[in-house]
Parts: sequence; C-alpha cells; structure tokens
Amino acid sequence: MVPVVRPAEVVANHHSRKARSRLLLIAPPNSYRTVAYLESARQQGVDVLVASEGKHSLVGDIAAGLHVDLSAPAALDILLEAARDRPFSGVVATDDTTVELGSRIAQALALPHNEPQAARNSRYKDLSRQALAAAGVPVPEFRVVNLRGDVAGQCAGIGYPCVVKPLSLSASRGVIRADNPDQLLSACARVEAIVASEVTSDAWPRSHVLVEGFVSGPEVALEGLLQQGELDVLAIFDKPDPLLGPYFEETYYVTPSRHSADLQQQIVAAVKAACAGLGLREGPVHAEVRLAESGCVIIEVASRTIGGECARLLRFGTGYSLEALVIAHAVGQPLTIKPAAGAAGVLMIPIQEAGILRRIEGITAARAVPFIEDILISIRDGYELVPLPEGSSYLGFMFASAATPEQVETALRTAYDHLKVVVGPLLKIEDRRPHQA
Repeated sequence: MVPVVRPAEVVANHHSRKARSRLLLIAPPNSYRTVAYLESARQQGVDVLVASEGKHSLVGDIAAGLHVDLSAPAALDILLEAARDRPFSGVVATDDTTVELGSRIAQALALPHNEPQAARNSRYKDLSRQALAAAGVPVPEFRVVNLRGDVAGQCAGIGYPCVVKPLSLSASRGVIRADNPDQLLSACARVEAIVASEVTSDAWPRSHVLVEGFVSGPEVALEGLLQQGELDVLAIFDKPDPLLGPYFEETYYVTPSRHSADLQQQIVAAVKAACAGLGLREGPVHAEVRLAESGCVIIEVASRTIGGECARLLRFGTGYSLEALVIAHAVGQPLTIKPAAGAAGVLMIPIQEAGILRRIEGITAARAVPFIEDILISIRDGYELVPLPEGSSYLGFMFASAATPEQVETALRTAYDHLKVVVGPLLKIEDRRPHQA
C-alpha cells in the first residue's frame, strides 16, 4: 500500500461537545467548485479533508489536504486509510471526473452513495445513452463511432442534422452540429483533436465519439437532489437563447421557469425516469432536457451540481447555497428549503473571438443596469481566449434578480449590450532556423 502522510485538514473553530461531522471532498486540482464547498462547510461547522492532486494549488486547503492521483487504482485504498484514522460522515465528489471514485469510497464506508456503475453511467455519454434507451427513457437516436475505423461507413444512413459529442467532456466542449456528411466527417476529426489533448488513462473516450440526432425545441436545465431515490427539485432553469448550433454555448439561465405547470411536471417526470434508468439514488443531479414536439427528451443527467458560478442562483430558489445543500445531505443533516419570491438569472458571458484579451469595456455601465446584482470576470487581461468547441471557459458571469423572469432576462441582455470585449491577435513564435542534419 502506498504510505499516507497525515494531511492537514480544514477544521472549523466551533466549541461544542457534540461529535463533529467530517466530510471527504474529492476535487480535481483545477475545480472551481472547491472554494464554495469549503466556505459552506465552515458555515455549517463541518470539518473537511480535501483529496486532490493539487499540492501546489493556490487554494491553501487543497495544498494542505491529502495529495493523491485520483485516477490511480491505489486512490481508493489511500482514501479509505484516511477514514480509518477518523471516520467520514459523508463524501462529496465535485466534478464529473471524480464521481465514480466518490461512489466507491462511500460504498466501502456504508455511506449514502450511488452505485459505482450508476456514477460511471452518468459520467460517460455513451453509457448514459445506452442505459437510458434500455430503460425506455426518451433520448436522441444515437450511435457510438470508432474514430480509428471507417467513420463514413459507421455513419452511413444517419439522419441530418446530427450532433457529434465527445464521450466525457462537459460545458458543451467539443459538441458540434453537422448538417451533411462532409460536415460530419469534419466534426469527427475536430473532436478527435480536442480529446487527444486530454490527459486520461482511458483510451475509449479518446478513440470514440457519440453521434446523435439533433432534437429541435427549447431546452431547460433542472437542478435536483436525490435522497434514497426520491428527487427533490431545487430549480428549473429556462434557456431563452435557442441552442441550434453549430456549437452549443450556453448563455442565459433564468428561474423560475416560464413554461406551463403541466410542462414543468413533464420535465420533472422525465428527469426522475432518467435517474432511475441510470441507477442514481443519492446526491446532486444536473439535467438538460429538450422540449421537443413529441415530448421531453433527455440530453444529459449528471450526478453532480451545475457548473461554474451558476450555483449561486440556487440561493434564490432554496434560501441556501447549492454547496450547503449538497454537504448537508452528504453528512445526514438535511436543510429545510425556503423558496424566495421573484426571479433570478445568470448570463455566462461567452467567448466569441479567439486571441488575447486586451480589456473589457462597459462594465461600469453594465453594473448600473436595474436589477443587475453582480458581474464577475473570470479571465484576466493578457490571457488567451479560446472559443467553443475547443474552449471550455467563459469570460465571466453576470447575475440579476427581479420580480419576474422577464425583467431578469431584459436586465441581463441590456447589461451585456454595454460590454465591449477587446481582443488582440495571438502571436506565435515560429522557429525558422535551418535544422542541422
């Protein structure tokens, strides 16, 4: 067994004779969710051990935590050894890449968990499609294509338009619409180049893609929390911008939904069926659903929370941060949801041009728009901008709250109109010196 050095821990400073809950937080070193989870744990008086690969992380709690290669077979034994020193009350995996490991640890410790295969199904798009289709849950028509084989032959007879997707990336990275065979072959080649840059020990996602039929209609997102197989719906987000492609960058999320009560019930029923079909029973759920003429079609169900800063919207709908709800569930201290009146929304500020970010003008004017609550810029001047489908980041996030969803959407659009993103060319140095034989 790999020797384990006793790590430093995040221990809240609360004076109490009651035994304190201890949480294992499994996070990739570049996860943007970690700080929010740590802050929520402190507020709840929950001690945290962070397991990550980031010993040089700028987040001190990661650098002081348990450093382990999360993809290594020995990771499970190392983390279980940490539990023997002082038991964990719950396990939270922050990102897609860690949910399967988190489920194995929780299973071994007899803590609330999803079965490892269910967690794996939710992580990989091909396994998810296969499990949902077998359970009779409506999903797009799909096929798994081997990029090392005859791509054109494997795609023969597929309907257009279709969508090419990598098997394991998130945030719409590598998702490309194709309207004809030439575009399909080009999209497959482009996705192959994108996944080739990923560091993974699993060769399957690097050599295969999902090709599925394009589903027309508006799209919504649902955020929920599973407890013993029962789904508590935290929020349904409308996406007022149509997602038509060729890339599928998400922008506006607005809640509460403006769809009819009957349609919202159909959305919830579809997500519940998808969770059952995947075998998910515990913890956070983030689902994407297309509202087709034929009914609700599941695009994705992930056993994690919504990405980025968007989780801040859940405080509007529940009275708590999303991280607080997930931690409370994990350690067996569920919180009572206290819905707020009114509406809230976020704009994930898109990267529309490749190059070097020079500056963003108009932020002061955007902040002055009525109902705008905050604007967070994630990328600093001088850094490279990479749009979709190769990129995976946003310029930042813009938040609004008001009495109605219509006011929220109008405020976000008005504020965005004030922004001017100044982008300079990306200069690359090319070595033209003659090479010596």
